[in-house]
Parts: sequence; structure tokens; C-alpha cells
Amino acid sequence: MRWITYMHILFTLGDLQRSVNGIFRLGLSSAHLGTTLNHHPAIDIALFVQYDALMDTSAERLARTIGDRVKSERKKHDWTLDHLSELSGVSRRMLINVEQGTANPSVSILLKLSDALGLGLPALVEPPEAAHSKITRAGEGAALWTGTNGGRGVLVAGTDAPDVVELWDWTLAPGERLESEPHAAGTRELLHLLKGSVTIEVDGEVHELKAGDAISFDGDTAHAYANTRKTIAAFSLCVYEPGVGSAHKSENTHGK
Repeated sequence: MRWITYMHILFTLGDLQRSVNGIFRLGLSSAHLGTTLNHHPAIDIALFVQYDALMDTSAERLARTIGDRVKSERKKHDWTLDHLSELSGVSRRMLINVEQGTANPSVSILLKLSDALGLGLPALVEPPEAAHSKITRAGEGAALWTGTNGGRGVLVAGTDAPDVVELWDWTLAPGERLESEPHAAGTRELLHLLKGSVTIEVDGEVHELKAGDAISFDGDTAHAYANTRKTIAAFSLCVYEPGVGSAHKSENTHGK
């Protein structure tokens, strides 16, 4: 067993954040971290533990933020859990877990909740604040999807309802695939591939993109993103969803 002295694990917060941000940009999972740091034998175990702890803390903080926002907005409307469940199509049990911050809901579930609450996804994953502009620093986006091989989908910016625009930073590791349900009517997506290759499937049509290519497509039909190559794919994704919450505006409190 390798002994690690106290000095070996004394990372400053800035050093740790820079290291983790670098890992995020590479799209590496904790499973890849040991291999990546083999040339630094004195710090590999320590940073591995710190990395996992930071990831767990970030996920827990995000879950609590989402839960608090869903509960706050539900109470603002004076809705019961059953009423929100009926509006959103999300089970009551899942709603309880979301509000308690113990769930890891999919992007599909978050979209259903944000639409039912009339918020838009960006507003759901961050505390409310009144500002004309908002900066999301590197590493501070909301990681709402994690692939089995280390890929990530991070929501880095967005606008408020009713016409919501989302800006995402995506990485797909080799072999990863994300299938998306049709979004609300009128949703459009724009994707710009920054690195690698990616396959986009839209309502049965298959499109192969290489670095530098871009595509726009209807997001209100079934679609998927896949990396069938041996290198990481990185792309920016912009999603436009008009009229968020409009389908539920006619609902009133008598159905609570």
C-alpha cells in the first residue's frame, strides 16, 4: 500500500478547481482519472478522492436547488403534489423525491416539470435572481446528463419563459448515445460540432457531422445524438422552446 503524506493532499481550492475543470473539458469520468494521473504518483489517489467528492457535492447541491425551486413554484401556484403530477405527467413519488433533493431526474422529467410550472428549464436549475445579465463561469454550469463512459451535458446559459433559449455544452465519449423524446411543439435545436464526429438522428433521418459542421432541426420530434467513433465528440447545442407553460395557463386552482 502506498503511503501519502499530509502534504501530498493539501490542494488549494483554486488548484483543485483548475484540475477538475480540466477533467470536465476532457470529458473524463472518475474511472479514467487514475490512468490520466499515473505520471503523478504522489497525488493520483488524493485527487481521485477529491474529484469524486466534488462531483458528489455538486450533484447534491444541484438536486437541492431544483427541489427547492419546484416546491417553491408549486406552493406559489397553491398546487398540491397530485395536481402538479397531473399537469406534468410526472409521478407523485418522483415529485416527492425531486422536492426533497434525493432524486436524479432525467432531462425529460425536468422539461415536463419546467413546462408545467411555466418556468423554462434554465430557471428551474438555478436560484431566482433579478438581473439584466448573468455570467456562468467555467465549471459552474448545471450538469444535467452524465454518460456511462464519462460524457456530460451541461446547461451553461438560458433565458426566462415564455420563449426559452437554452445553451448547452456537450461531450459524448466513444460509444455513448442519447435518445431524446419529442419536446414541446415548435422546439428547434441548433448544434455546432467543435471536436470529433457525431451522428444526429431526427425522425428517422441520419446525419453524420465532423468538426466544424453545424445542423438545425426540429426538436419536437424524436431525435438522438451518438458518438460511434473512438475519440470524444464535443459540441455546443442551442435549444429554442417557444411558449413554455402556455399549455397550462388555462388551468386554475379549482383542480387542486
